[in-house]
Amino acid sequence: MNASDSKCLFVGVDLGDERFQVCVVEPTGASGEQRSFAHDAEGIGEAIAWLKSAAVERIAIAIESPCGAVVAGFLEAGFEIFSINPKQLDRFRDRFSVAGSKDDRLDARVLGDSLRTDPRAFRQLIAEPGWLVRMRQASRMEDELKQEQRRSANRLRAVLHEYHVELLALVPAADEPWFWDLVAIASTPALGARLRPKQVERLLAEHRIRRVTAQDVIERLRRRPVPARPGVVEAGSTHALMLVPRLHLLTQQLIQCQAQIQKLLDELAAEDQPEQTSEHRDVRILRSLPGAGRYVVATMLAEAFWALQQKDYRLLRALCGVAPITEQSGRSRFVYMRHAGNRRLRTAAHHWAWNATLVDPHFARLYRDMRARGLTHARALRGVADRLLNVTVATLNNGTRYDPSLSAAA
Repeated sequence: MNASDSKCLFVGVDLGDERFQVCVVEPTGASGEQRSFAHDAEGIGEAIAWLKSAAVERIAIAIESPCGAVVAGFLEAGFEIFSINPKQLDRFRDRFSVAGSKDDRLDARVLGDSLRTDPRAFRQLIAEPGWLVRMRQASRMEDELKQEQRRSANRLRAVLHEYHVELLALVPAADEPWFWDLVAIASTPALGARLRPKQVERLLAEHRIRRVTAQDVIERLRRRPVPARPGVVEAGSTHALMLVPRLHLLTQQLIQCQAQIQKLLDELAAEDQPEQTSEHRDVRILRSLPGAGRYVVATMLAEAFWALQQKDYRLLRALCGVAPITEQSGRSRFVYMRHAGNRRLRTAAHHWAWNATLVDPHFARLYRDMRARGLTHARALRGVADRLLNVTVATLNNGTRYDPSLSAAA
């Protein structure tokens, strides 16, 4: 993109909940007309018609958010859309206001002019395939359900710790479905003491629990309860009985979400898919990598799809947080862990690296060597993840699945 191109119009768009601001910037840098449009179908249509009335060959639009109805409408209209990190936009804002002022009109102006002068700081957006949108939503929903399930389990544990601590000796984290059913029938120490062995045996058999016997549970429930103030047992029991159905519902939704992701991955990796669609080949390659299970592959596709498409190793390293940050001045040189990046990709890379050390001898040896050099567990896993990303890019470039024998030979 050339800022001196008189046939190109630069546009900054600042989004809001009810309206969005549009600012036109001339190739010379002069600020043109600004308009505000309603954040609905009619408003987006009016904005598109207004921009097309400029009668120029190219319209480049700068925006912060890479998704949403406005972005979808502009992409469908044939405009070139570029997104930028909000932190970078904040630095560009200092060019126009050193006092730190901020409003919708100023942000739209900053976005348009920054795209004109520094296009390398922006990332061009491309219309995403439907399966990628579904994969991203399902993958993020899985993480949200896991977090909510963990929070609810922690609440249940905190409630039981106040008046029914005997139960927590069975499952300290209070995060197993059979334990929730046990709480439902023994929500107070008095109810737990009256449980019959047959009831507990049926519950354990239903959930296929063998590490704990019915006798262990009965002995635990019939112990002397901890002292509790008046009303604590009744209030805690009510709270616990309200948390149990929520935990079961979250577990059921999580299973459905994981099944949906697995089904989508199976469809993409099916051998009868046409080879001209590179996405299907890439999914098969990713699934062949050591330690890359459903969660890792889904997260990589959902959060780093365009980096995988571009086969950009450096971008993948930065997104996954395995590329270190180096500060050097004179004789001083410090290397730090990269904290910027995609949090979901960082978590996926951590699990991926650990799984690879368990199933692949080459990466297990690599991990042991780094630990022998004095690196911490987390630092060694980042090193393994770095090698995995290198292998990923190589296999994608070659269009071949991962071959463990080549790693062993290397």
